[in-house]
Amino acid sequence: MPVRRFRSVAEMEQPRRREPGDPEPFRMIAALWATGASTVRHRFPTGVYRHRSIESLDPLTEAWAEVSFRAFHAARTPIPPR
Repeated sequence: MPVRRFRSVAEMEQPRRREPGDPEPFRMIAALWATGASTVRHRFPTGVYRHRSIESLDPLTEAWAEVSFRAFHAARTPIPPR
């Protein structure tokens, strides 16, 4: 990406002002949410899990990550036609 230099602030591009009621920000937010919903989301069980050390937490966290990955992979893998 090239570096652009400006001698004054007046040479810089001014941000576009949006009018109240402009639907574009809502479209951008909806697109952002759709992108987030289509990416991997780790799902952890509800509740409080207490551990005496980080080492005792690691196996449980790895098991949750494995379940999340398998669910993601199952949702993304198309079923082959018969």
